[in-house]
Amino acid sequence: MSRESIYEVIRSPVITEKATALTERSQVSFRVALSATKPEIKVAVETLFGVTVLGVNTLITKGKTKKFRGRPGQRADVKKAIVQLADGQSIDFTTSLS
Repeated sequence: MSRESIYEVIRSPVITEKATALTERSQVSFRVALSATKPEIKVAVETLFGVTVLGVNTLITKGKTKKFRGRPGQRADVKKAIVQLADGQSIDFTTSLS
């Protein structure tokens, strides 16, 4: 998997209170591409961060209907991946990628 395709699969980390609480159980959350599959996500996380992935769970959050400047609109759908890491491993988002 090329470096460019890895960055297309993994869009950004999810930094919320719930996602931060998951780190105690060796789990990390990412926003991923809607077309990304579980094996692609696993390979991307392993090569990008140098960790061992035990499992990947995905979910799709449907976009909300909102009003933009008085006109109805639709937010985009978002796919999230919750990645289970091996015991003793973690990903620190405060450091830069090499």
